[in-house]
Amino acid sequence: MAILLVSALLLLTPSQVAPDDHLLKNASNVDVLKFEVGVLSNTSEHYSTQVQPPGTSHHIPQTIIVGVRKGGTRALLEMLDIHPNIVVAATEVHFFDWDENYVKGIEWYRNLMPFSYENQITIEKTPGYFTSLHAPERIHNMNSSIKLLIILRDPTERVISDYTQVYYNRLENRKSVQRFEDIVIKNGALNTKYKAIQRSLYDMHMERWLKYFNLDQIHIVDGNTLIKRPLKELQKVERFLNLPPKIVSSNFYFNQTKGFYCIRSDGRERCLHESKGRPHPVVNRTVLEQLYSYFREHNRNFYKMVNQSFDWH
Repeated sequence: MAILLVSALLLLTPSQVAPDDHLLKNASNVDVLKFEVGVLSNTSEHYSTQVQPPGTSHHIPQTIIVGVRKGGTRALLEMLDIHPNIVVAATEVHFFDWDENYVKGIEWYRNLMPFSYENQITIEKTPGYFTSLHAPERIHNMNSSIKLLIILRDPTERVISDYTQVYYNRLENRKSVQRFEDIVIKNGALNTKYKAIQRSLYDMHMERWLKYFNLDQIHIVDGNTLIKRPLKELQKVERFLNLPPKIVSSNFYFNQTKGFYCIRSDGRERCLHESKGRPHPVVNRTVLEQLYSYFREHNRNFYKMVNQSFDWH
């Protein structure tokens, strides 16, 4: 049940506005992507590329949520959107990790960002950046003083959540599926080449980021704490970004029916999309212990690298 609740809260989904079909038929691919990226503004408005509020412009992000997949990036982005000095890109842009996007250039990237005022911070999130071989250097080349956010959770829980997403995606596409244990264990041993396990080796990925950025440019959000005490984690982010404290306890309420916190801001309430929070498989205890054991040393290495520890197995 704990893992189910973790999965549920960490997968908040933004509301979306469907474009008119006749507009998209006559639009370029870039215009379509611009529309999809849009902005989750603090006034509940979605600005298309054709509507620019007076005094605003597109800005390259001053902060990027670079990971991690299934760590809670969407929840973090939604919660930060409460702050009046933050605007967020609604869709993962994949500029720094997809070569086909990166070659389009920085102006292409800038034009996909939401309109913002000079006193606002633009944030985009693409969790694939954290494990990308090229993203750290590319982001550094764009802005060597940028601030980065990484939200992490227990690496074993993240693996199970990763598997669960793929499992349901395959079911929806009528593709064959495998039991978690049959993927994680091969010939009686832990399948360490499984991509979901590789993504949870936080120390290996963090090493690449620290080659290009100082530790004081990186803030790590505890995904597990974000679930239980969201305000505590968000206040840390406010301080890291040098923003005035605007996020308060009244921005969150515990939904007794759903069993987790939801967001209240600008006279509206946002909770989980119905398609999120899918049940995780009940994993064999022996397999869980193998995963805990495998990640233990990697976790210790990670704690030393970031001068911070977490309540992970």
